[in-house]
Amino acid sequence: MVFFFFFFFFFLLAICQLSILIKNQPLMGSSTSVQFVETALSRTTGPFALSYTDPNQKWLIRKHLLSLLQEYPAFSPSFGTFTHNDGTAVNLFYASGELHISNGRPPIPLIIWLHENYPFMPPMVFVSPNSTYPIHPRHPFVDPCGATASPYLQTWIHPGCNLSKLVHNLIRLFSQDHPFLSSSSSSSVRGFSHPSLASKREALDHLVGSLHYDIGALTAKTMEEIERLSKFKVEMVKRVDSTRRIIDGLDHEKLILKGRVSELVEEADMVLNWLKVNDREIWVAKIGDEIENAFEAVGDDSNEVLDCLAADKAIEDSIYALDKAVEQGVVSSSDYIRQVRVLAREQFKNNATLLKLRGPTMLHCLDDSKLF
Repeated sequence: MVFFFFFFFFFLLAICQLSILIKNQPLMGSSTSVQFVETALSRTTGPFALSYTDPNQKWLIRKHLLSLLQEYPAFSPSFGTFTHNDGTAVNLFYASGELHISNGRPPIPLIIWLHENYPFMPPMVFVSPNSTYPIHPRHPFVDPCGATASPYLQTWIHPGCNLSKLVHNLIRLFSQDHPFLSSSSSSSVRGFSHPSLASKREALDHLVGSLHYDIGALTAKTMEEIERLSKFKVEMVKRVDSTRRIIDGLDHEKLILKGRVSELVEEADMVLNWLKVNDREIWVAKIGDEIENAFEAVGDDSNEVLDCLAADKAIEDSIYALDKAVEQGVVSSSDYIRQVRVLAREQFKNNATLLKLRGPTMLHCLDDSKLF
């Protein structure tokens, strides 16, 4: 029982020490860091066991971590639970510290998580944002949440890549384009030295950064153009609606005018038909010399009666014309009397003929007609 008690006591003491390490307490001295890394990697069971199972993998992790801590003492090792995007939770190593780019720029707090398949999978790097220096919203390598995706991570290949080279690449990368918004940090990619002096990695980083900002500028310009075209589309829709209303009004007016034209055509036809029937000139032009034959008599007696009536009318017109001539002094009185006697004799003969053909009633008709 005593042995079991001491064993349980030392087990609790070891757990407490590991708990203190989990709270990210700074570790002083290289020997302490080495001891912490070896102790954490040696645990294979329990709640604090890490997700690294392969002994060769653990040896590489130890080597890379200690190399990082030796070259960049500002970083300290620790471990904790990391949740992937698919919801998988794993216990992983991470190194946290600050990158000091230059005296005139704010330090960059960084956390480097070692993937469960490290070094065959690249580590997960995060920049810790703060209220004083927010992350640049259009940074080419760091998103607003702090997740870092540099070309070095995207082209990670073992054994050529490790943690020390990664941090060195991040320092050079952030010196060219700082992730924080501040008065002393620049938001544009700085130029490199002469291309012959730049490495392939530097050229790739510069190309990716330049493309990012070019794409951002092109996207902003495209969005402005889309907004302009959207407003233009709205204006064109309004104009189309207005044009359609005008066209509908013109079509309605066209129908009204067609109806009016049809009415006018019908009225014109009626007028032409009336003129064809009633116009004297057209009537004369059609009948011509046959006007005398417009009335036909039945039998010889009727023809003779018509001749007598016509002669009587002609005599009356002649006497009337002589009266006017006397009044105007054109014809003398003697000539007037002589002509009137001749006309009266002719009229008497016509009346006698009418009396013979139609009787006394014809004379009464002649007398009535003279009243008018």
